[in-house]
Amino acid sequence: MDKAALAELRKSYEHGELDEGSCADDPLRQFETWLEQAIKAQLPEPNAMTLATVGADGRPSTRIVLVKGVDGRGLVWYTNYDSRKGRELAHEPHAALQFHWVELERVVRVEGQVEKVSTEESDTYYVTRPLDSRIGAWASPQSQPITSRAVLVANAAKAAARHGLNPPRPPHWGGYRLVPDRWEFWQGRRSRLHDRVRYALEAGRWVRQRLAP
Repeated sequence: MDKAALAELRKSYEHGELDEGSCADDPLRQFETWLEQAIKAQLPEPNAMTLATVGADGRPSTRIVLVKGVDGRGLVWYTNYDSRKGRELAHEPHAALQFHWVELERVVRVEGQVEKVSTEESDTYYVTRPLDSRIGAWASPQSQPITSRAVLVANAAKAAARHGLNPPRPPHWGGYRLVPDRWEFWQGRRSRLHDRVRYALEAGRWVRQRLAP
């Protein structure tokens, strides 16, 4: 790798602007507007977000998950409860999310407490998944060491033979909801003088502030 060339990689951000006076009073409405714009722009996986958690040893970890629900209660994703992120959330039920829409030069950060969604919500979403994905939830001991891919293939075959075309939701698989108490919206601008607007929940109301880039 040419380290000098890497250091010279730069981009001028000139796509848009974000003024705190024109932002929505409610951060959820601001987020929904940006998400709709990302979807209409046909960005690749506009619902992909980075999820950051912290383990019992204080070590942070991140991974990409897909947001599958957004409303006044929070942001929802689904995963294996026995995975590393599941174990970390069981220990420390706070997390951070980040959306990065590169083509729109935008980032959204969300922080808050995490809770499991109801079994009814998890069941309802699970049946909407493609059959292969439902079988995969049974086949993968997520985050655990395996000897080869053949283990997954064999597990999937066994699960398919056992459950057929209507596999039930595994008890170790379901949804989480992050209940936001802080949002931040970032819009790239020229000369690295980016726009940053933060919403913080104080005494039950959202307080909006501009932050220095």
